[in-house]
Amino acid sequence: MKIHLNGNPHELEKPIHLADLLENIGFGGKPVVVELNEEAVFPRDYSKVIVEEGARVEVVTLAAGG
Repeated sequence: MKIHLNGNPHELEKPIHLADLLENIGFGGKPVVVELNEEAVFPRDYSKVIVEEGARVEVVTLAAGG
C-alpha cells in the first residue's frame, strides 16, 4: 500500500494507526504536528486515526530555540 509521507512515496504493508506510523518512522512520543490529507490531527486522536492507501501525511517536528 502506498502513501505520501512528507511529499515522498512511502510503502506500508497495510492500513495503520497514525500513532503506529509515527512510532515506525521514529517520532513516537515526540512533539510533532501532523496533517492527514491536508487536515490537522490532534495528538489525542493519533491512536484512533487510520492511515489508508493514498493518504497524504505531513509530519512537522517542533523545536525550541533562540
